[in-house]
Amino acid sequence: MIDGIACREESTVTDLKRITTPFSYSQAVEAGDFVFLGIHRGFGDDFTTQFDGAFSYLKKTLAEFDLTLSHLVKVNVRLKNIQDLREMEKRFNNYFEKGNFAVRMTTTTEFIDDDCLIMIDGIAYRKNK
Repeated sequence: MIDGIACREESTVTDLKRITTPFSYSQAVEAGDFVFLGIHRGFGDDFTTQFDGAFSYLKKTLAEFDLTLSHLVKVNVRLKNIQDLREMEKRFNNYFEKGNFAVRMTTTTEFIDDDCLIMIDGIAYRKNK
């Protein structure tokens, strides 16, 4: 207790699996039944190439945890250009079974990298073994 204020003890969670990056964030962190995915972006000259690339990276990251896109329960999509929204909607159907979509929030933003057209992050769920 500090001056009449009850304080809780801080604890560190040590049983997390992380995929680190050379930057100040992790690519993914497994915490219990959830895997939290950091930003995934595609590279290339056009939106469809970048979209498919971002999903390729997502699939690769999920595979590190023995998961697939079907385990995604929440996805955040950031687009540079709102005009790409229709194409994004179409392309999502290539990666998810009909009726088995994750909850999604799509926004537009400026990116630090001028060539970036899309970034995706999300949360995957699985019942632990």
